[in-house]
Amino acid sequence: MNFFRGVMGGQAAGPQPSGAETIQKLCDRVASSTLLEDRRDAVRALKSLSKKYRMEVGTQAMDHLINILQTDRSDSEILGYALDTLYNILCNDEEEEQGIEPPSTKQADDLGAQFTDQFIQDPEHVTLLLTLLEEFDFHVRWPGVKLLTALLKNQGVQVQGIILVSPMGVSRLMDLLADSREVIRNDGLLLLQQLTKSNAAIQKIVAFENAFERLLDIITEEGSSDGGIVVEDCLLLLLNLLKNNSSNQNFFKEGSYIQRMKPWFEVGDDNSGWSAQKVTNLHLMLQLVRVMVSPVNSPGATASCQKSMYQCGLLQQLCTILMATGVPADILTETINTVSEVIRGSQVNQDYFASVNAPSNPPRPAIVVLLMSMVNERQPFVLRCAVLYCFQCFLYKNQKGQGEIVATLLPSTIDANSISAGQLLCGGLFSADSLSNWCAAVALAHALQDNLTQKEQLLRVQLATSLGKPPVSLLQQCTNILSQGSKVQTRVGLLMLLCTWISNCPIAVTHFLHNQENVPFLTAQISENLGEDERLVQGLCALLLGICIYYNDNSLENYTKEKLKQLIEKRIGKENFVEKLGFITKHELYSRAAQKPQPVFPSPEQMLFDHEFTKLVKELEGMITKAVHKSSEEEKKEEEVKKTLEQHDNIVTQYKELIRDQDAQLQELKEQVSSMSSHNEQMQMTISQQLSQIQQHKDQYNILKLKLGKENQSQGDASQVNGLQTEELTQLREELEELRKQQALLQIQLADKDVVINTLVSRSPRTVCSSGGASPCFG
Repeated sequence: MNFFRGVMGGQAAGPQPSGAETIQKLCDRVASSTLLEDRRDAVRALKSLSKKYRMEVGTQAMDHLINILQTDRSDSEILGYALDTLYNILCNDEEEEQGIEPPSTKQADDLGAQFTDQFIQDPEHVTLLLTLLEEFDFHVRWPGVKLLTALLKNQGVQVQGIILVSPMGVSRLMDLLADSREVIRNDGLLLLQQLTKSNAAIQKIVAFENAFERLLDIITEEGSSDGGIVVEDCLLLLLNLLKNNSSNQNFFKEGSYIQRMKPWFEVGDDNSGWSAQKVTNLHLMLQLVRVMVSPVNSPGATASCQKSMYQCGLLQQLCTILMATGVPADILTETINTVSEVIRGSQVNQDYFASVNAPSNPPRPAIVVLLMSMVNERQPFVLRCAVLYCFQCFLYKNQKGQGEIVATLLPSTIDANSISAGQLLCGGLFSADSLSNWCAAVALAHALQDNLTQKEQLLRVQLATSLGKPPVSLLQQCTNILSQGSKVQTRVGLLMLLCTWISNCPIAVTHFLHNQENVPFLTAQISENLGEDERLVQGLCALLLGICIYYNDNSLENYTKEKLKQLIEKRIGKENFVEKLGFITKHELYSRAAQKPQPVFPSPEQMLFDHEFTKLVKELEGMITKAVHKSSEEEKKEEEVKKTLEQHDNIVTQYKELIRDQDAQLQELKEQVSSMSSHNEQMQMTISQQLSQIQQHKDQYNILKLKLGKENQSQGDASQVNGLQTEELTQLREELEELRKQQALLQIQLADKDVVINTLVSRSPRTVCSSGGASPCFG
């Protein structure tokens, strides 16, 4: 013990040993001491030096400390010191020691990774650590949890692999959530967060170890959204388990855990106490809902979750938050995004959302209130993006909703006393704010997406531009603004709207071409050599002109397909036209918009492309390029080939229908034959039974005859016997005659059936071709 007093600061004379020398002496002591108390004191001293002399302790003492974990399992105190020391040398985010200059972050990370590599070189060391976690003693279990967490932070993939193949490895760690000591349970949550990062196999095991039930119970116990950091940790772990893991998502849904999420969003009317932790918790809760209904999930799984969220009232609860007052802006934005994905593509949910009203006087539809925010330039940018996404999701595969939105623009439905969605979209389309122009154009384009009826209906919309002037169509007003040379963002939005509107709609193409100024404007835009900012506008003008060619029904003599192609060749040049068309997909923001439906932009200026529009461009670019390069002769040939193919298809279809009819007839005949055969068998059985009965009667008759011949009775009885015998014989003869008649009748019926069966069999087997074959003919 005197030795340790000297090492730890006694007043020994002479020069003091260096840190490395002291650590070496302590390591020797750990290795050579036979007394447990001496080894314990040496390990305690190493622990006290491990923060200041991290490199030295890690280099010299690691093997000795691991050996202590293996050999001194009976003493929890020395195990705790050893685990704490290992944690200090492996951990990269330790607090700075007072008076010690901290190493750079990169140096600390390198040191932690280096010592972690050394520790896990032998996988048995990790297995040993998992075994120690079964110790209930606080001084062993808690530092063990922290040490394993540090290992996972430093070398997550390697440590995950070792734990995955370790028997009951994950189960032992799941037991930490059941520990009654909160500090161990809470650090266990942090450990499981690291364990489940980007490892689907471990995520599945943790889920099937009843993780969802335990985590939801903890969230409830801790106060749900009003809870502290523990709730946040539980939610982060749930996100790890569910994100991009379809198996766990299905398990979560099938286990009825979606229903348990509803109470999280019952925030009440008193919204004055929105602490930073509550905001964080609700953010994570909303993210969990979105994980279950993300557009990247399989459509079937998403639809099933959307249905559950409506049935349990979760969607209704989210809409309540949406319309509540006093909700922080970031929570409101994320709630809008969440509602968007809960209703996207689900007709029932979309119908419910359309029925939601804001608590105003008079009540206004939630859609109208949200659109008012979208076209209001004073609202935060992220909120406006969220509203646009919500509107897009409301209209996604929702022809009923599309019709309702377009109807608010038609003259017969306009109500001067109320604000409608259509009025707000038109107001935004032609406002002075370019972002409002873009958002309104994209929103209106989604009302027309894959809906020919609404594209034609929108052609009826007339706008009063100013007093004393006749109204102009919405289509013409869009092209008028284009020609006025407004901001790039405005023109891009209007061009996307026009392309969506007239694509696959020949009537709209005719309306567009009917204005004599439109085509010259487009050709002028495409042919000019403009700056970098204008290249996208040129590409979109080329796309619009290409749509006018591809979907042209040649109803306008001046702008037939052929004349438009000649115009391109003379004014622009085919190669130049195709090059300008290619500017769209080469734009740096195009690929970003194509990745996911939600409009996410770093700044308003970069808000140029819509996700659905990128799909339209991808579909049309190749078709327009081919259409522009084709000559009139090639088009005629293609038309002829197309007609020939259609005629061939019609012939094939006729033969298919004929064969289908013959198959039906053949099947019907087979059923009749089968029925006749069955009936025939029954008749044969009946005849056999009746023949058997006749034979029995014959036998009885012969027996009676025999008896009459042998019996010699008295004269007095003879007349009576003869009378009886005569009566019985008469009766038997009558029965026999009746049976013979029935037999003759059945034989006649049987013969008739055989004739019918033979006739059906001769008619049914095949349909003979003109070539003499026995198989059905295809001309």
